[in-house]
Amino acid sequence: GMADGMYRAFAAWFGRLLGGLLHTNIGCCALFAATSGSSVATAATIGTVALPSLRRHGYKMSDALGSLAAGGTLGILIPPSVNMIIYGSMTNTSVGKLFIAGIVPGLLMAGSFMLYIFVKAVLSKEKNPHEKVPMAAKIAALRDVAAPLFIFGTVMGTLYAGIATATESAAIGVVAALVLVAGSGKLSRELLGACFLSSARTTGMILLVVLAAFVLNLALSLTGVGEALTKWVTGFGLSQWQMLIAFIGFYIVLGMFMDTLSMMVATIPLSFPVATSLGVDPIWFGIFIVIMCELGLITPPVGMNLFVVQGIRPDRGGLEDVIRGALPYAAIMIGFTLLLIAFPQIVLWLPGNM
Repeated sequence: GMADGMYRAFAAWFGRLLGGLLHTNIGCCALFAATSGSSVATAATIGTVALPSLRRHGYKMSDALGSLAAGGTLGILIPPSVNMIIYGSMTNTSVGKLFIAGIVPGLLMAGSFMLYIFVKAVLSKEKNPHEKVPMAAKIAALRDVAAPLFIFGTVMGTLYAGIATATESAAIGVVAALVLVAGSGKLSRELLGACFLSSARTTGMILLVVLAAFVLNLALSLTGVGEALTKWVTGFGLSQWQMLIAFIGFYIVLGMFMDTLSMMVATIPLSFPVATSLGVDPIWFGIFIVIMCELGLITPPVGMNLFVVQGIRPDRGGLEDVIRGALPYAAIMIGFTLLLIAFPQIVLWLPGNM
């Protein structure tokens, strides 16, 4: 029900922009990401709500599917994020600071996607099929986004203010969500059971990944592989920005053939010491890794979000529609990463003020 309400609210505010409901897709994905932490869940949930309306209004399917696949990737950049938790656990980096660091890049990434949608609509001279929504209706629609904004504000607010740790703020967020659900009259034993089961599965998955990463880190430490690789790579005399651009190319290729969690576990024990030896901030590098994971989610042939969105589309079109629609967003992500390399304070400003 929350996703439906969010979509109605964003459609009321963004529907009249050139690009119409494609902006709504990105906005909904960004807000849902703030309560989800999973790219796949974000793409699947918002896609299920959005696609019937997009098809009814005659949107080109490749544009619709591409925006949903790309918008879904915001699920791991806008906190909370499963990938940030894993990175923090593997590198002994503050998960709370990683969460705070992801807010500004996440919002800017969403804004970049929406800018692309707008410019594309202007250049192709598209006409907006949606009627103007009265301001009173827009104001009323804001009630549908109050709940997710309250949960996000509670979690991030307590974290940023230093009132709670990342674990404690997560618990506060759960209590806030329970209060909201109880207030809506939808709280039941069956719902609680489903939530507990889902939480146990996610937590178990994270613990197994962290355990595997710990074993790999230990093996690399005992064998001296990590230290030897760091010395070998730094021996080339590459500057910091040259090494980061090389990392971009490396992760683009790797993301085509590996899922994001496997990619993180396999590479962070090697790439992290190389990056930090060149003076890269661990918090900044965490956001860099997460964006590389985002990129892997929409690059064929193994981009998970491509298959998720393809699986929920209402027609029987081919996967090439999703790929064609998503590739421009992949290019935007690469350009955005270069921007972060040039201006690292985009990432570091907010956690630096904690």
